[in-house]
Amino acid sequence: MSRSLKKGPYIDERLLKKIVESKKSDKRIIVKTWARSCAISPEMVGATIGVHNGREHTPVLIVEDMIGHKLGEFSPTRKFRRHGGKMAKDQETEEKK
Repeated sequence: MSRSLKKGPYIDERLLKKIVESKKSDKRIIVKTWARSCAISPEMVGATIGVHNGREHTPVLIVEDMIGHKLGEFSPTRKFRRHGGKMAKDQETEEKK
């Protein structure tokens, strides 16, 4: 179920404030955040945000196509390990060579 339109998107005010301050200072710093559910707004375009995935902060460069999505969509929480089998073992030995 999506969020009510009358409420508007959830945007973390402290995160937005940090992004605006970093843009004013013209320094390319990574703003760290744990707010994965925060929606991306047009003010965030061009900023690099370190989104926490449970273990580390994954740097995400915000571009215009990301507006309206959530920050957590761009920082995967699970690492995919290959499925087992003979083909996987053959590929693994080829990569080591």
